[in-house]
Amino acid sequence: MTDINTRCLEIFPHWLAGLAEDVQTISTALAGELSREVKSTLTGGINYLFKSLDLVPDGIDDIGYLDDAFVLRMASRRACNQGIDALSDDIRTKLGRMSLDVDVIRELLCDELFARFEKYTDALANGSARGRTVEEILDDPAVASEFAAEVSDFVKTYEDPGFTPDEKNIIKLKAFMEARLPR
Repeated sequence: MTDINTRCLEIFPHWLAGLAEDVQTISTALAGELSREVKSTLTGGINYLFKSLDLVPDGIDDIGYLDDAFVLRMASRRACNQGIDALSDDIRTKLGRMSLDVDVIRELLCDELFARFEKYTDALANGSARGRTVEEILDDPAVASEFAAEVSDFVKTYEDPGFTPDEKNIIKLKAFMEARLPR
């Protein structure tokens, strides 16, 4: 087993256990004073949770929500790079922590697959889920309210699916990413 696989088998259970908290952190950040660009990035990251055809179907044991955790970390990294200085120290620290986790994702996926994933996640700021675009969430109060309610429901009802520290889960995760990420 490679060093990165061993690290991921230790880290991924924590990412899954904290997914609702990560969503809440980003949702709280969105209520702060942020540029339109940062709000689009973070909204796109959360909106990904509601995509019916995401990279790894949520129902897949052990790995179904890992792509969601990955996307939130990528959105956090991009937002941190775009500028989040106006946010509270607590929220900046939490987003910064998620941002640093991108290095693990980069090492796991390696260059070509990570580049595809990065391009995919960058495009989420212009994407849609459940018939609503990021732009509509940001501009239409009714759509924003519906989105906020869904985010709140996710945070309240999310249950950690658990993660079995088996290298086969890493292989399955990478296979889904390889197959579903656009070239």
